[in-house]
Amino acid sequence: MTTESAENTATTPVLHWVRLPFERIGQGVIDLFVEVGHLTLLAAGGMAWSFRRPFRPTLLLQQCEYIGVGSLPIVLLTGLFAGLVFALQSSIAFAKFNAESLVGATVVISLARELGPVLTGLMVTGRAGSAIATELGTMRVTEQIDALESMAVSPIQYLVVPRVVALIFVMPMLTLLFNYVGFLGAFIVSVYQAGINEGTFMGRIYQVVDIVDLLGGLFKSACFGGVIGLVACYRGMNASGGSRGVGVAATRTVVSCSVSILVLDYFLTTLLLMVFE
Repeated sequence: MTTESAENTATTPVLHWVRLPFERIGQGVIDLFVEVGHLTLLAAGGMAWSFRRPFRPTLLLQQCEYIGVGSLPIVLLTGLFAGLVFALQSSIAFAKFNAESLVGATVVISLARELGPVLTGLMVTGRAGSAIATELGTMRVTEQIDALESMAVSPIQYLVVPRVVALIFVMPMLTLLFNYVGFLGAFIVSVYQAGINEGTFMGRIYQVVDIVDLLGGLFKSACFGGVIGLVACYRGMNASGGSRGVGVAATRTVVSCSVSILVLDYFLTTLLLMVFE
């Protein structure tokens, strides 16, 4: 072996370890864009199939019942304790500045704009998003989706559209209920525990809170519902590898939807501030 070849052999492992992190980062970026492209195609296909016959309202109502009613207990419980905790912390903080009258308005604005849609989206992701991915993933690995295609039934129209549309419709309703029980929790803590005057508590809400705050949160929740439905259906329909692949699809659905909700919330908040502020 020559001296030059020996030097090349010695430097190859070094170059490999230097190059490896950049290769992984690049491959991760490529995979991200590929998945975004697939999700975009799935969304376009879902929109196209939404207006084509045959319409199946029964499937839509079933998904609304499964997602909405099934997610109601966890959403209400989360909303109640979110309102309780946030009002308690706000009353302690505002008491340092003798501004306890702002507790009600602060809590309601925070619930309507941010906490309501975001926490509702995260709860629905954990309960319904993972279930959708598991259901469709099981259908994929057991070749039920292939059977639908062989019978000339579009899987997008039959499986994806009802679930995505149901999530878009149900999420604002769940967010409204979240806001309502959160407000009740904040009222109980503020009036009966922190000793804030009831009239002052309600009066500040009427002065500060606007209908735009509520509508902006409902718009966010509808967008979150669409994202949850698309990601869950995409992960489930592309599951592979048997039961383990179904579990991986459900796990990735929860992680992807949770991150997507937080990222999308920033951009939607920026957009709403530009439009209404």
